[in-house]
Amino acid sequence: MNYLSTRGDATPRKFCDILLEGLAPDGGLYLPERYPQVSDAQLTELRGAYRSQGYAELAFRILSLYIDDIPPADLKRLCEKTYMAEVFGTREIVPLRHLEEGLWIEALSNGPTLAFKDMAMQLLGNLFEYELARRGEQLNILGATSGDTGSAAEYAMRGKRGVRVFMTSPHGRMSPFQQAQMFSLQDANIHNLAIEGVFDDCQDIVKAVSSDHAFKARYKIGTVNSINWARLLAQVVYYFAGYFQATQTNAQKVSFTVPSGNFGNICAGHVARQMGLPIDRLVVATNENDVLDEFFRTGAYRVRGAADTHETSSPSMDISKASNFERFVFDLVGRDGARTRQLFAEGVARQGFFDLGTDPVFQDARAKYGFESGKSTHADRLATIRDTYERFGQIIDTHTADGVKVARERRGDPAVPMIVLETALPIKFAETIQEALGRAPERPAKFEGIEQLPKRVQVLPADAERVKAYIAAHCD
Repeated sequence: MNYLSTRGDATPRKFCDILLEGLAPDGGLYLPERYPQVSDAQLTELRGAYRSQGYAELAFRILSLYIDDIPPADLKRLCEKTYMAEVFGTREIVPLRHLEEGLWIEALSNGPTLAFKDMAMQLLGNLFEYELARRGEQLNILGATSGDTGSAAEYAMRGKRGVRVFMTSPHGRMSPFQQAQMFSLQDANIHNLAIEGVFDDCQDIVKAVSSDHAFKARYKIGTVNSINWARLLAQVVYYFAGYFQATQTNAQKVSFTVPSGNFGNICAGHVARQMGLPIDRLVVATNENDVLDEFFRTGAYRVRGAADTHETSSPSMDISKASNFERFVFDLVGRDGARTRQLFAEGVARQGFFDLGTDPVFQDARAKYGFESGKSTHADRLATIRDTYERFGQIIDTHTADGVKVARERRGDPAVPMIVLETALPIKFAETIQEALGRAPERPAKFEGIEQLPKRVQVLPADAERVKAYIAAHCD
């Protein structure tokens, strides 16, 4: 399997090359040259393997369709090392729990940092360590987080041989628990950089540094953000797992509602659907930062500046530039790299928007690719958390509440199960849970007193050159 850039560079690259590279040299994102097709017979085999051998076997079989430059025995061992009950607290790894008629929640927050990002990041850490050892190289990872990516990456990479992490985050815009998870880590290979701005400033810095090819080559810069294809690929697996738990036969379909800010989580669902997984609809749930909802309603993609990016109670979605959206648009315009470059490198970068509302391809977003969308506000969040607890005895986090609210509005055919992808455990957003329920959520024992631990973090302005100087000073 070879990989190409969404902006037209079709130079053949293998999986392990793009694993360490991150962003493509032309500024695009990597995608496979084709999506492997899963036949009905193969789907039956995957269902059987998942039920009899577990999540690690399912991950191995799906990843094998995309990775041919890691020996199968090694890839299988990496999957088994990653997806263990000892790491995720349950043999099922991503158990499905019933909420109400036709509506299910897929639990993705059983990992070390209590967020869905662990599902891919734990694998990514093992892949990095494996490939760097094989090459005898080192890697400096530069990332951006709006909340959960940072802690998931740092917990996955701490102590890994040959890896340093430089994680940017918007100063003061994450929950106290999220900040404590990251900033309390004292490992020498972990560096936290709090940027004076919003998440989009952090993301722009990552892209600017990655676009400086000389600096990137000298300091071996890679990324763990979902612009890294390996991370998105790992997320494809739990769509299959959710489907197998919700259905008995391949003739049945399911829909997924996904709280989404950077479009990576739901883009994995798009990939699964393109492979042939029987997904009816993919529903994007946004918060007050509704750039994606606006696109799927109107065809206009309009990014906001920092002043217009709202600070909300579901902060991991306080994003107005959805990096992974480019991958979907590439497919939407017929995998036309020149057109994708024009839309993003010219339209978004120079004017801050593009509009496909009158283009016939926009109709394909729903008709061909199954996308719909909806929006949730702080008031909706509180009401959904309160209702879900009072009626079903379940406490859900703020982002998952956005998903449940939108899922209820877009449920459709009652014969088609709607699965909401859980984002995190409620403790990560305790203040809002307290506001909604008048009580704090349960806190795992290992995180007692985490907010009081010493913090290791450097505050920097939203300036790529300052970040590059910090990296250089801590690598030389």
